[in-house]
Order: sequence, then structure tokens, then C-alpha cells
Amino acid sequence: MQNEIDALKKQLGRLQETVPGDKLTMVIFSGELDKIMAAMIIANGATAMDLEVTLFFTFWATAALRDPGKKVRGKDLMSRMFGRMLPNGRSKLRLSKMNMMGLGTRMLKRLMKKKNVMSLDELFQQAGELGVKIKICEMSMDLMGFKSDEMIDYPHLEYCGVGTFLIAAEESKIQLFV
Repeated sequence: MQNEIDALKKQLGRLQETVPGDKLTMVIFSGELDKIMAAMIIANGATAMDLEVTLFFTFWATAALRDPGKKVRGKDLMSRMFGRMLPNGRSKLRLSKMNMMGLGTRMLKRLMKKKNVMSLDELFQQAGELGVKIKICEMSMDLMGFKSDEMIDYPHLEYCGVGTFLIAAEESKIQLFV
């Protein structure tokens, strides 16, 4: 009987080692205002539920992390073109639906202010204070021609590859894609 109990304890120990932790990882692929807002609201809400949150910004979403006040020189032609075509920071993001040449975005921002809904800038500030980690895909930055010098100042920012995200996702009990 004792052998069976010891075997069960050993098996339970192995199971506990493979159970994902109280973590949420999220891939943020879209560079649109409403989708990034939703991701940040979920991230902040998850930290309120004592989850450790890691956001992996890739492809079009990386443009949202550019700081319009930072100018970077020495880019090649393709990098400069991407820099001009893509939004230069969070304040330049547009809605995914009903943008109406910017009118929808302005209407939503005005409504959010009227209803005391946190702005995207405030959501990022709160996320930083709560310890939400942001990881930026280095491959995406390279493809878009972005440099680390032009990205936002954020307390928990890291540049990494997909492997780093996959390790974090494997250790998480919740994984999302926005």
C-alpha cells in the first residue's frame, strides 16, 4: 500500500510541474485601435485577477509601440517607406471597422472621454504600473524597418524572437491572439 501511495505522490509531483501557471500570454498582431485597446483592457483586467501577463507585439501591431517624438536616422529606403505608411504611435491608430476616413476614430475617442473610459495611453500607463510585460518581435521590427531607438519607453519592454513568446505561452494557462 505504501508503494502505491509513493507512486501516486510521485505522479502528482510530475503533473504539478507540467500544469501551466497563473499566466496569460497574448499575441498582438493587429495594428488597429479597437483591437489593441481590447488587448490592453484584457491585460489590465488579468493582472487584477493576479495573472502574470506577457504581450507579444508582432507585425502590424509593432507600429503602435513607436514613439512619434523619437527620430531615427540612417534607415534605408524601404524602412523609410514603411515608416511613412504605418502609424507612428498609438495616437495615429485607426479603427478596424467604421473608420470613415478617421471620423469614426475621432467619434470613438470623444465618446470614450465622455463616458470616462480610459484612453489607450492611460491603458498602457496602467499596464506598466501593474507589471504587464511587452515583448516586441525582433523579426517584425526588422521587416518593418523599425529600430529599438524609436520605440516607446515602457518599464517592462523586451525585444525577442518567437521562441521567447512560445516558452512564455507554454507556461501560461491562457493564450490569446488579437
